[in-house]
Amino acid sequence: MEATIEVSGLRKRFGRTLALDGMTFTVHPGQVTGFVGPNGAGKSTTMRVVLGLDAPDAGHALIGGRPYQSLPTPLRHVGALLDAGALQPSRTARNHLLWLAHSQGLPAGRVDEVLAQVGLGPAARRKAGGFSLGMRQRLGIAAALLGDPPVLMLDEPFNGLDPEGIVWIRGFLRSLAAEGRAVLVSSHLMSELQDTAGHLVVVGRGEVVADTSVADLIAAASDGRVTLRTPERPAAMQALAQAGGTVTVTDRDTLTVAGLAAEHIVRLLGAQSIPFSEVSAHRATLEEAYLDLTRDAVEFRGAAR
Repeated sequence: MEATIEVSGLRKRFGRTLALDGMTFTVHPGQVTGFVGPNGAGKSTTMRVVLGLDAPDAGHALIGGRPYQSLPTPLRHVGALLDAGALQPSRTARNHLLWLAHSQGLPAGRVDEVLAQVGLGPAARRKAGGFSLGMRQRLGIAAALLGDPPVLMLDEPFNGLDPEGIVWIRGFLRSLAAEGRAVLVSSHLMSELQDTAGHLVVVGRGEVVADTSVADLIAAASDGRVTLRTPERPAAMQALAQAGGTVTVTDRDTLTVAGLAAEHIVRLLGAQSIPFSEVSAHRATLEEAYLDLTRDAVEFRGAAR
C-alpha cells in the first residue's frame, strides 16, 4: 500500500461555523510533516475526516489512494493518536493493546513489541487509569504502531512528556519516517517541530496558508533581517529607525533590524559611536515564521500589556 495521505478540497460546516474551506495538501512518505495552525484553524476536523470520524460536505481524503472506510484492517494501514485519554482506565496497558490487537486480527506478540518500542515494557501490567499524561501519550503511540502501518497521524504527541520523553519522541518520529512511512504530526510546539519535521503544512481559517519545507519557511522568514547586539539599545534603536530601518526588540541587548543591510548598520553605529558586539544575518525560528504566516488567522487574541 502506498504510504500517502491525500486531502483534496475538503469543506465542512458545523452550523454557522465553516470549519474547512477547501483544505488541500498531501503527506508524503519518508518525512515527518508538521500540521500547524491557530486554535479553530481546522486541524482536528481535518484529521477526523481523514479517519472517517466526520463526513465532509465536499472534497475527499484518501490514505494510500483509498478512503479510510474502505480499508479492511485499518490498523495495518494507518495508526492514529487523536486523544491520549481515550482508554479504559481499569485495563492494564497490555490488556488495552491486546483488545485492540484482537479486533484487528493481530498477534499478541505484537503488543509486547510496541510496548517495548515506546518504553512502557516495565509498566505493561499497570492499570492505565494511573498513568501520567506522558505515559498515556506513549500508550497511544504504541496503539498507533500495533499494525506496523505505513501511515501515522498523531495529534499533539508532545503534550505531557518530560524533557527525556520529548528528546525520545523527536528521534522516534524521525526514525519512523526514515523507514519510509508518512508521518503527520499536529502540534502547537514550534520548537519541537523545528527539530523533528522536514515539511510543514500551515493552516488558518480552514484552508492551507503554506505548504513548504521547514528549511525554506525559515529562510523566507529570515530574509533581509539582521541581528544586532548592543549595550546601548535605546540609542541604537533611534539611530536605526531614523535611517529607515524597522527595529524589533528580541532580548535585553538584542535587536532584529529589517530594511537595512548589515554593512550599513555597522557604518551607521560607528559614525555615531554606538558600541555593539554583534551584527549578523538573522536566522528566524520556526515560531517566528509561523507567527508571521498566521497573524491574520488567529481567532482569539489576548490583550497586549
